[in-house]
Amino acid sequence: MKKIIILLILITNTVSAQYTDFNIVKEVKVRNKGVVVSAHPLASEAGAKILRMGGNAYDAVIATQYALAVVYPQAGNIGGGGFLVGVKNNGERFTIDYRETAPHKASHDMYTDKSGKADTDLSQNGRLAVGVPGSVAGFFATLKYCKLPMDKLIQPAIDLAEKGFAITRQEADLLNAHKEYFQKHNKSNIAFVKDIPWKTGDLLIQKELAETLKLIQKYGQKGFYEGKTAGLIVSEMKKGNGIITLEDLKNYKVAERKALEFDYKGNNIVSMPLPSSGGILLAQMLKMASYENLEKYQLNSTKAVQIMVEAERRAYADRAEYMGDPDFIQDKTSYLISDEYLKSRWKSFSFQKATASAEVGKIIKQPAESTQTTHISVIDKEGNAAAVTTTLNGLYGSKVVVSGAGFFLNNEMDDFSIKPGVPNMFGAVGGEANSIQPNKRMLSSMTPTIIMKGGKPYMVVGTPGGTTIPTSVYQSVVDVIDFKLTANIAVNSPKFHHQWLPETVAFEKNFPETTITELEKLGYKAERKGQIGRTELILMDDDGSIHAVADGRGDDSVAVE
Repeated sequence: MKKIIILLILITNTVSAQYTDFNIVKEVKVRNKGVVVSAHPLASEAGAKILRMGGNAYDAVIATQYALAVVYPQAGNIGGGGFLVGVKNNGERFTIDYRETAPHKASHDMYTDKSGKADTDLSQNGRLAVGVPGSVAGFFATLKYCKLPMDKLIQPAIDLAEKGFAITRQEADLLNAHKEYFQKHNKSNIAFVKDIPWKTGDLLIQKELAETLKLIQKYGQKGFYEGKTAGLIVSEMKKGNGIITLEDLKNYKVAERKALEFDYKGNNIVSMPLPSSGGILLAQMLKMASYENLEKYQLNSTKAVQIMVEAERRAYADRAEYMGDPDFIQDKTSYLISDEYLKSRWKSFSFQKATASAEVGKIIKQPAESTQTTHISVIDKEGNAAAVTTTLNGLYGSKVVVSGAGFFLNNEMDDFSIKPGVPNMFGAVGGEANSIQPNKRMLSSMTPTIIMKGGKPYMVVGTPGGTTIPTSVYQSVVDVIDFKLTANIAVNSPKFHHQWLPETVAFEKNFPETTITELEKLGYKAERKGQIGRTELILMDDDGSIHAVADGRGDDSVAVE
């Protein structure tokens, strides 16, 4: 039996109830074992438990997602949506799009008043901000790739919700910080609010959510999209200005799409196509950076960062103009990632100065960004791999909990261009390609990605972070392939981000100041950020061992089969 080496354990919570004794494991290196990396140790352990029961990577990813809906309510969900990128051990690639959709009563100008002014509060908070959830349908669409039945995959989440679990310091702080919003948007009692502040080690018990999960366990997909739960969602809509109907829920469909694939320095990149902008942006940024032979520069040097920032600038300008739901617009992916187009795009690059964003689009003042969403990376001992990114959009989504059902609803309608030129909560600007239409999927930045080398998975990677997601994945790929960094350093080294608008480049607080100063001399405007993303990365080393790393920025954790 192979020895499992745990290189780093950050904390151990030991209290006096069932789900209160767990480790946050940041890094493991194993052979002939499956691994799960997610935002919470109990969710990762739920996936690993399924692997130990004989499940494969896709079984594990379903169990992990359900568990995250319980233990990571700020982003894990059954009331949101997401994307899955999978590569089977026979080489088959597939994606599952379970992005939320606009209700059939949605309209182009639903968030603008009579004077034409956009009201972003309506698109970000409360019941009108909610898109039709896709997560549960996505889990069932994944089931055909699994080995175990859904009733077994959902059971760990039911146990966690019913018996409760000890919350970490970060979770306590978030619940306390959002108490006012929870009370504003929920008149009934919810599990996430109590009279005294939450503290580390407190038990979070979610009886209503447990019952909702049991309905899914008993009735399958209809246990969510029809029957009692669907009725509770619609009743919640009627408490405010929500527009989701029973028909919207019953008619929701996942979309299985052809993966976006491209070559980068002998590696086959497999990522998510539209309506995720992430795969296209990743292809554009990697290809443009390659025109300057990025690998010849040092990590985080002035020239390396400048090349990467300018690739980001041009890619995000294209995001605003061209990208949206491919079922509603002309899909220009092949043109946007072609060398012919990208080389023409790169002609304006100069090492002498920053490119003005005005040269690639109209300048509009932007708000500050936020960091949300959650990612799971999984590989099993048979070589099946899955990268999954899901979201409620903002932290705790719309802040609305379905009364009687116990889960948060998304505020995903804000990811549409609620008015062309008006930025969303992440500062992303969009145009008509991403305008609101009934049943349309809103554009996303989620970038679940699997990299293949020699026909086998080499890297499984993804992160939360709104519009910072593609740039964080971009940096992770470059760090490993171009700069030859280890998985741990690639995940935990300081990140930077630029998205065309605003003009500023965001740097994590521990980024080298000398590089920032030199970039400012070239005309770049710097902004310091506390944190960018929380990357979950699995890397197959040359000796065949699996190296899995959970981001040190949060409670993220690795679990082993």
